[in-house]
This record gives sequence, structure tokens and C-alpha cells, in this order.
Amino acid sequence: MRIGLAEIREILARRSARQRVEPANVKRSALLVLTVTALAATLAACDAGKPEASANAAQPDAPLTVSAVKVAAQGAGQSRAQVYESVRQMTALGKQLFFDPSLSGSGRLACASCHSPDHAFSPANGLSAQLGGTDMHRTGMRAAPTLKYLQSVPAFAEHYHESDDEGDESVDAGPTGGLTWDGRVDRGSDQARIPLLSSLEMGSTPARVVAAVKAAPYADAFRATFGEHVFDNEDATFKAVLQSLETFEQTPEVFYPYTSKYDAFLAGKAQLTKAELHGLQLFNDEQKGNCASCHISQRTKDGAPPQFSDFGLIAIGVPRNRALPVNRDPHFYDLGACGPERTDLGKRDEFCGIFRTPTLRNIALKKSFFHNGIYHSLDQVVRFYAGRDTNPEKFYPVVKGKVQKFDDLPQRYWANLNTEPPFDRKPGDKPALDEAEIKDVVAFLDTLTDGYKAPDGAVHASAEAAIPAVAVH
Repeated sequence: MRIGLAEIREILARRSARQRVEPANVKRSALLVLTVTALAATLAACDAGKPEASANAAQPDAPLTVSAVKVAAQGAGQSRAQVYESVRQMTALGKQLFFDPSLSGSGRLACASCHSPDHAFSPANGLSAQLGGTDMHRTGMRAAPTLKYLQSVPAFAEHYHESDDEGDESVDAGPTGGLTWDGRVDRGSDQARIPLLSSLEMGSTPARVVAAVKAAPYADAFRATFGEHVFDNEDATFKAVLQSLETFEQTPEVFYPYTSKYDAFLAGKAQLTKAELHGLQLFNDEQKGNCASCHISQRTKDGAPPQFSDFGLIAIGVPRNRALPVNRDPHFYDLGACGPERTDLGKRDEFCGIFRTPTLRNIALKKSFFHNGIYHSLDQVVRFYAGRDTNPEKFYPVVKGKVQKFDDLPQRYWANLNTEPPFDRKPGDKPALDEAEIKDVVAFLDTLTDGYKAPDGAVHASAEAAIPAVAVH
């Protein structure tokens, strides 16, 4: 049954990603999420031991369609109204859990502490990695990523092929997907488990989480949603907590609203400035920024808004962040998909040094960048891309006059490094972008922040006609 639900989620996530930014379509997207999340609630009820849910559960090989999901939910003894109410309750619970520091080992760290709603569910501070643990003095090994726009991320696959609707399905895109930097989990509930139990983050245990929920003001609401006996089984309660967090993080208007200036531009409801438009051109130009090769900026073939990520895992050789305590050990390396956090690909050299490409939506709200949080401004990030190979001395240590390039990746894995433009240059070559061009790319990235409101009387540009003129790929 779990496999069936995952497959249904993948289909519906793709469908929801295709919705336009218009309100009517956002509502349709929400309906899809509500429907599939309701089925998840039924599964949570199974975990809690509700006989009526397990007895009427859908078979794992049932047709994976929206109607099948509805039938499954109804088969579990819920009317349409009950389904919506169940999802509403679970979403409300998930929100309370998300902001509740009592779930942590220290009693001081909530999910929202590292995923601030005011910063696109990224950290509000500029630390490379956040502080946590039972004493709130332990530093993690990776930057906390955004929780927004994860609804379209596919399950991890070593060889990913897009659907014919979205791209060329004959092309093997390589390692792709997963919700973490190393792609090791595919579901929001599994992702939520990681920080809750990590000794470097929330430092909690299932028992502590359950005890906190039992004592919380929303304990009665928890019983109303998951059943009077949900607290009788610690494992079932903990799973219900994770499911509630996952459900909250699927709220369309909160986590994938598509309300940036660029979305308005694509819809013909805003104009980009000269600098922003030039930045878009440089962003897409295969011989300049070539950013769109991984951070896709155009709508999909079926009209879905761009996600600004191909969700692929890639190695770009960012410098070692010596501010991270874990890097005080000269023999330690964070190798992404081949470890140390992920263990199933540990003996596969071709996966060492690769990390999932994050979305660039709301990137201007972030204060630390890349998996190790090495940089703290978009200007620094764009400069690294433009000059990694032409001026490596600006980014890597220089010892006795020799640049220690790719100092955070053992040389035996250098074959995994990306060498496509702008990483196709050598020392002495002209950087891919000059000073003015760097500023324009940053100006364009600023248009990806949600919450844009067009000024009164703004002229609606013909965005779709304008894009080909600036070489969008």
C-alpha cells in the first residue's frame, strides 16, 4: 500500500506542477493535493490500527488515477466532506507541529527555526549550517534548504527520463530526485524524520516527540484527527506526526504559490526591467551563464510554470567550508550521494561529490548557499560560477603559490565534476560573465521571489513573445 501511495503522489505532484498561476488553477491543484493527502490520512489510520481503514484499503495494484484515489478514500468509510475535513485537520495539526519547539531534544528548536516562513522556509540567519542538538550548540554539516517548491521533485532514480509531456523522454538525465541534498528520501514524512532525530539538529526521539504531542494544547485535536486511541501506540503516533508535517508542507498557497515577478512576467502581467531582462538572457545563454541547463527557466511543454531546477544531482566542486566544525578533520569529506549521510551508494565512485540541484525560486531570500553554506550572497555565488576555472585563486586556498583547486573533493572523484559552460574554461581565459553581467544576473534572480504585486496601471507585457528574443532554452 505504501508503494501505491508513493506512485499516486508522484503522478498528482506532476499534475499539480502543471497548473498555471491563475487562481482557478491553483484551486484545482489544491484539490488534487487534498485528495491524495486524504488517502494518506487513511493509511495513517491503518498504522494506528483502525480496523475499518485496513479492511477497506485499496489494493496496491489498483489503477493510479485521481478517481481511484477518491474511490479508495470513500472505500475507507469517508464521505467527500469527511475527506476534506480530515485534510483540513491534518494540515492545521501539521502547522502547529511545525512551529512547536517542544518536539526537540532541547525544547527550543522548532522546524520553523531553520525554515522561516519569512525567508521562503529557509534559515533567517546567515549561518552556514544551523545550531542544534540537545544543548543548541552543535553545528550541522549542511546548509538547511528551502522547503518550498518540493512538490514536483521526483523520487530518486539513478537514471531519470522525463515524461513526453515535459521533455525528451529518450534522454537519460542521470541521477535525479529525492528531497534532500543527497536525494536519499522521497517523501515529506521521511524528510521530516531526519531533522527531528538528528543529534546535530532537533536531537529528539520518537518517545520525546510523542510525549510532547500528548502534553500539547493540540492533543485533543490530534485525537480527533487520528482517533481516540492514537496515543496508545508510540510508533503510530510518531508516524501521524510525520504525516501531519508532510500534509502541511503540501499546502499549495503556502509552499508553491507561483507569485513571483517572473511568474507575472510569464503570464503577461508584468514587465522586467532592462537589467532583469538582460540577466535572464545571460542566465539562459549556453555560452554565458548557462544557468538554465540545470535551473530550467521556461515553462514545460504542457505549460507548467518553471521549477528552476531539473532536480538532478551534480558535482561543481564548491570550496571547502572551514567554518564547519566537521571539516576540522582533514580526512573528512561530505561526498553527497555517496556519503556519509547517505549509505546505499557508498561504494559507487560515480556518485561521490554530487548534490541535488535546488530550486532558485526565492533564492534572493536565502543567506547561505550551496550544500555547505560556503557563500552568503548571490553576488558571490554568480562570481564562483563565472570564475571557478578562469580565476581559481579567488575561491580556493593558495599554498606556496599553488592553487588547491577542488579542495573539498578528493582527486579520485574529479572525473565527476561538471565541465559544461561556464566550467569549460582555463586560467587566463576571460570569465564567463563580467562585472556588469554579474549584476544583471543577480537582478534577474531577484525576480524569482514570491509575493510580487504589480504596481497600479502597469502595462502587461507580452512575455511569451519576449522570451524567444532573449534566447530562452
